[in-house]
Amino acid sequence: MLNLQLAKKYAVAMFEIAQEQDKLVACGDQLKEVAEVFASQPELRGFLGNPQVATSAKKDLLEKIFGKDVDKTVNNFLCLLVDKHRMPLIAAIVDEFQNLSNAARNIIVAQVITAKALSKKQQTALIAKLEAVTGKSVELKLHTRKSIVGGMIVKIGDKLIDGSVTGRIKSLEKQLMAN
Repeated sequence: MLNLQLAKKYAVAMFEIAQEQDKLVACGDQLKEVAEVFASQPELRGFLGNPQVATSAKKDLLEKIFGKDVDKTVNNFLCLLVDKHRMPLIAAIVDEFQNLSNAARNIIVAQVITAKALSKKQQTALIAKLEAVTGKSVELKLHTRKSIVGGMIVKIGDKLIDGSVTGRIKSLEKQLMAN
């Protein structure tokens, strides 16, 4: 719980700076890239999370890895995280930053689960429908799960729309059992 609160504080600080500099999208993309590298490299996580390693060595490594690929603002933020021993929180910080950035830009993320991958045309139609219903720009996060047989499940925030075949069968079963 404490880590989540810390992550939110750091995310808010980075969000405010990025918004002030009109770099929300660029900083968000770069932070996502950093978090992906951090998540995929256990050796890097171990090195940056080790309290016995000098902070200057950690900063030098970050400079070698990301160097010119990240904005000075993002680089300074990463150095702050190293100084404060908060690099292990980078994934949570980036997630919270993305939530703040999306809210500021009137974007919602829709988690969509289908039995098979949607075509580009289907994705475009789904985005148009969800934007009409929500009044916001929609970003899709697509997942496939064969167990739903057909249809789709859409989750936006705390709302869940289950239009899957499996969901309909379960609903029908409940109705039959109630009678």
